Amino acid sequence: MNEIVKVPFKLNVDQLVDQMKIRSGMLEEFTDLVKLVEASACPKVMIREAFIEEHGEGFVVINGVKFTSAALRHNLEGIGRVFAYITTCGREVEELPVDPKDFVLGSWLHYIKLDLLKNCFPVLHTTVKTRMGVEKLSSMNPGSGDASVWPIDQQVGLFSLFGDVEALIGVRLTESFLMSPDVSTSGILFPTDQEYKNCQLCHRENCPNRTAPFNLKLWEKVNG
Repeated sequence: MNEIVKVPFKLNVDQLVDQMKIRSGMLEEFTDLVKLVEASACPKVMIREAFIEEHGEGFVVINGVKFTSAALRHNLEGIGRVFAYITTCGREVEELPVDPKDFVLGSWLHYIKLDLLKNCFPVLHTTVKTRMGVEKLSSMNPGSGDASVWPIDQQVGLFSLFGDVEALIGVRLTESFLMSPDVSTSGILFPTDQEYKNCQLCHRENCPNRTAPFNLKLWEKVNG
């Protein structure tokens, strides 16, 4: 059964103004946007307990869905239960009446949506840790790391674990397997003794979002 949590949030206007370097002449307009978001936004977390039914050569079967990924197979060795998840800033804020041609307002709104999404992760991790009775969790996400690590087209299989995701929480897949709203994440959380991060299997140099260095030993272990 899916568990859907509406995530509480409070936007800190002063902090956002400082982080985004909003000029004093635009402060009123920015504050009005924040108020509009606060009145409408509903970030959400959807979680699905799932069971690994088969470990194969470079694939795993989870709740009847086959996922082809040597890295996922490696990370789920010896694990029988995982939690699939989708987090989102929410369709409500995506549909606010902001002129798509207004670059300034659009960039402000995108940053605010990222701030909304950040509120989802503590809720997600606390919920899953409680369900699994574990202290350490790691996550894998389709399309993260090198393209071959867990191909982004397997978002389709991940979404199928939940049923009609768009009807449930307003998130849909585009033709290129990206999510809309774009400020959303999806993946599988699993218990681990040794933390795993997608960046460990990513060759992309000088990535501003890198959270861990490339791990050659792990790459060789995963890819044989």
